[in-house]
Amino acid sequence: MLADSHCHLNYKGVAEQQAAVLERARARGVTAMLNIATRASEWDAVIATAEREPDVWATVGIHPHEADAHPEVDAARLIERAAHPRVVGLGESGLDYHYDHSDRARQQASFRAHIAAARETGLPLVVHTRDAEADTAAILRDEMGQGAFPCVIHCFTGTSAFADQMLALGFTISISGIVTFRNARELQEVAARLPLDRLLVETDAPFLAPVPHRGKPGEPAFVADTVAFLAELRGEEPEMLAEATARNFHALFTKTAA
Repeated sequence: MLADSHCHLNYKGVAEQQAAVLERARARGVTAMLNIATRASEWDAVIATAEREPDVWATVGIHPHEADAHPEVDAARLIERAAHPRVVGLGESGLDYHYDHSDRARQQASFRAHIAAARETGLPLVVHTRDAEADTAAILRDEMGQGAFPCVIHCFTGTSAFADQMLALGFTISISGIVTFRNARELQEVAARLPLDRLLVETDAPFLAPVPHRGKPGEPAFVADTVAFLAELRGEEPEMLAEATARNFHALFTKTAA
């Protein structure tokens, strides 16, 4: 029992062989996959995949790279689309100051709109943050002060201090295949100590294929390799960690239970 908490099944590298990718995932024990949206033009296709596949669910959201191109996507529009029974989360949204593909103020406004939608719907917010820890933490703290909302920090690569800040806010942290990379020592140290009940795993497919698949397009089947690495890192049994993170996935994304 494995859950890939973050993948892009409609992206190039996966979409062309989506049926085969899903079958390979199921063959390795993946029982749940969350198909993440990054721009409004993807929403229909992402939802359609979730409608067609009983073990796939969807999000609606705008990636921070796309914030400039989507000024019209406000909390009301997100809430409307999130009413679909196969939409179980909002995002990915957040802040990315590494590339600055969108204006930082616009990224922040979009981020807050997604938070408002998460608070209104009760659906988890899927957060992307890169080179923006201070502003991400400040916005999340400020918004939590206005009313609680569920949240997962996807593809965590931050500092130990940032992990502690997110855990203190009650959030969940998702670990990707990056943890298997030889140069990911700080991430490995954080992943080794995360509370079991606040831990998810993901592939971010078709990106970030873990060892031993580096250089290939990522796919949900590879979440099994990340779990195996994490289990050894944490001194846990792989089957136990797989089942625990799958339970955590369904406990956070509560609409998947329906």
